[in-house]
Amino acid sequence: MRVPVDWLGEYVALPEGVTGARIAADLVSVGLEEEALHTSGVGGPLVVGRVLEMTPEPQKNGKTVNWCQVDVGDHGQRLTDGTPQGIVCGAHNFAVGDLVAVILPGGTLPTPGGPLTISARKTYGHVSAGMICSVRELGIGEDHDGILVLPRLLGQERVDELGLQPGDDLIGVLGLDRETVEVNVTPDRGYCFSIRGIAREYSHATGAAYRDPAHLDVDPGTTGGYAVELADDAPLGGVPGCDRYLARVVRGIDLTRRTPGWMAQRLTEAGMRPISLAVDVTNYVMLALGQPLHAFDLATLTGPVVVRRAAAGERLTTLDDVDRALHPEDLLITDSGTRILALAGVMGGEDGEVAPGQTTDILLESAHFDARTVGRTARRHRLSSEAAKRFERGVDPDVTAAAAQLAVDLLVEHGGGTADPAVTDVDHRPGRAPIALDPGLPSRYVGVDYGPGRVREILTTIGCDVTDGAGSGDERLSVLPPSWRPDLTDAATLVEEVARIDGYDKIPSVVPRAVGGRGLTHAQRSRRAVAAALAGEGLQEVLTYPFVGAARFDELGLGAQDERRRAVRLANPLSEEAPLMRTELLQTLPDALRRNNSRGSRDLALFEIDTVTRPGDGPGAPVPGVGARPADDELDRIREAVPAQPWHVALVAAGQVDRDGWWGAGRGVDVTDMVGWAHSVADTLGVPLRRSQTARAPFHPGRCVQLTLADGTGVGWAGELHPKATQRLGLPPRTCAAELDLEVLVRASDHRTQAAPLSTQPVATSDVALEVPRAAPFGEVESALRQGAGPLLERIELFDVYAGDQVAQDRQSLAFRMHFRAPDRTLTTDEVNAARDGAVARAAADHGAVQR
Repeated sequence: MRVPVDWLGEYVALPEGVTGARIAADLVSVGLEEEALHTSGVGGPLVVGRVLEMTPEPQKNGKTVNWCQVDVGDHGQRLTDGTPQGIVCGAHNFAVGDLVAVILPGGTLPTPGGPLTISARKTYGHVSAGMICSVRELGIGEDHDGILVLPRLLGQERVDELGLQPGDDLIGVLGLDRETVEVNVTPDRGYCFSIRGIAREYSHATGAAYRDPAHLDVDPGTTGGYAVELADDAPLGGVPGCDRYLARVVRGIDLTRRTPGWMAQRLTEAGMRPISLAVDVTNYVMLALGQPLHAFDLATLTGPVVVRRAAAGERLTTLDDVDRALHPEDLLITDSGTRILALAGVMGGEDGEVAPGQTTDILLESAHFDARTVGRTARRHRLSSEAAKRFERGVDPDVTAAAAQLAVDLLVEHGGGTADPAVTDVDHRPGRAPIALDPGLPSRYVGVDYGPGRVREILTTIGCDVTDGAGSGDERLSVLPPSWRPDLTDAATLVEEVARIDGYDKIPSVVPRAVGGRGLTHAQRSRRAVAAALAGEGLQEVLTYPFVGAARFDELGLGAQDERRRAVRLANPLSEEAPLMRTELLQTLPDALRRNNSRGSRDLALFEIDTVTRPGDGPGAPVPGVGARPADDELDRIREAVPAQPWHVALVAAGQVDRDGWWGAGRGVDVTDMVGWAHSVADTLGVPLRRSQTARAPFHPGRCVQLTLADGTGVGWAGELHPKATQRLGLPPRTCAAELDLEVLVRASDHRTQAAPLSTQPVATSDVALEVPRAAPFGEVESALRQGAGPLLERIELFDVYAGDQVAQDRQSLAFRMHFRAPDRTLTTDEVNAARDGAVARAAADHGAVQR
């Protein structure tokens, strides 16, 4: 909202010499955000000049310029012999002796590309030391046909009154020192989309005297005015689309008359382009009071104005020349209920449009429309008009008559018409209910001791009617908000007003006191540790949107009965192509790999730590009403219906894990890298994992490993993605991935570990090579060796795998190194051999192992 300072000064007492910056700062103190400060853009010296000589000089290009000698008083760069300022000018609408506006070197003029600094420069064979300005060059009008001649612009009497002489400053005379403050109005402060509302807020901020421009002598509603019917048969939420409609008739207007200069200037400063007298008057009133108005050509109307909802199949061509298909929720202004005149509160139609030179009688509409109805219509048709911007934020229903009266008075004064004495005012507004407020509530909420007297004073200042509670012993206040504040709906909003008007700067800043402990739960610390560990392994953390489409399940190769296809469907998805919540991170993480790979990143290793959504089997959540707090059992059912959202960690990698270079060949990522990173996650949390080969989509059936806890609880899977899955997902060949259930790992790690004393006894090692079937997983063979070796076995590791001519085709040789240690003594050779033989015997029994 742009607020011209001099217009603001008509409604509130501004201090002498106050600047726009000071006004903006005062408005910020009551919660209005400063957007910008606008000025004319003209910088001095801009002075009065008298044309002493004017010599026409034809040029080779056919153009004739005037070489002028201009008296600019004591300003300018006079020559040593005392001659006046020499200026080249291409206009011809002035003569010797005229007083003109001259901007001298060093001055600035506004241009679309930014400020233009004037300098003395050689042109047309002369050094032109300045510029004789037009109205358009100074930004005070659109006339660019000729030079601004002061007696013509200001009038001879005004020039004589001011006693203008060459060299006098013109900045103030032409109003170029005027400032406009632009503020950002939040959606709940719709009353500030008017000079009236901004003036009131400035009064609250500074205590300056406020004069309400809506306090006018208004012609009362009568019978016999133009017929109006409110016929809304489908109100939204039981609220009618229009609860007040006031119609005034003005006859015999000459709409070809020009808009007064002061009004056009104010409209321009407020960011609106002057168009014609009727349009400018309605815009002026809207900016002044916040009430949008609309004018219809009375001669084109054949019956009563009927306000109704649109019917199926109806269309309207609006004033922006767009033919629009109407929706049944759209509220319409119609002639006799049949001919559509306008989208109520949004934009008028071509029928009934006021045309200067043709229209002499107008019907002026001043109405109050439902904010939701107007807001939905404006968004549905993508029509962000100034009227809709105000109606959808709430317009004061009590200002309807005053706005119409002000518009009628201006039209009669400047258009020469007469107003019909009959006034139609169809008023179906419901009564406003007061709000009960405990006067101690603001102090308890905000932490500032306001006191009951201060609370009552502030609420009265903003326009509320404040009375004591109705019943005996009731210490609460009964607060009736003003008509222009539809945002004040309950005690909490009144508390906010008390804090705002008293001053946000008076609310103390209290730094929270740190409590004992680390402040993070075990799960939070675990997730941070996992992220740090994976980043230390060289992986990059990413976040992806948790929304997927059903087509993603097919791309991953999930079976028709796969449980992961059962996903929560969003009622209002961001995209119809992705209406489901992911059930695994690997349903969205490959998108990040594909996107980075398409942009030239070939060697990638990414991980994501986030939640997945698993739908439950119970009934859906009940939808409570908004009028009261839901009952406890209803809240319990809502909580129970919330789907489970466990934390997972997923990894995906492609390209080289060890890059090639002058140091040698590189190595591509494979299953062992992915399994190793998965083990890093578990090792970080101190949880041992077991590995077993398995098959699971979307992994390659021969290159997939299932990871479990010691008790068999599943943790996740790691492996190489199936070639068909990588092709469908657009991923590089041999892409590897893993996904682990962090909730399982965190629970398994949430225990106290008893530290064992370190043994100082020497370690004894023994190697054993076992020939086993190729189908035997080495992890299970290792487990058998551990169980058979007994408590003396400290560590075991696989250091060689052989499959070749020296073993059968269906068998392989696994070589393990076993480390034995006793806590209290040095082991003998017999003890080590016995433990080793026990391990081999257990492997032979479980897997048919034969020692080589």
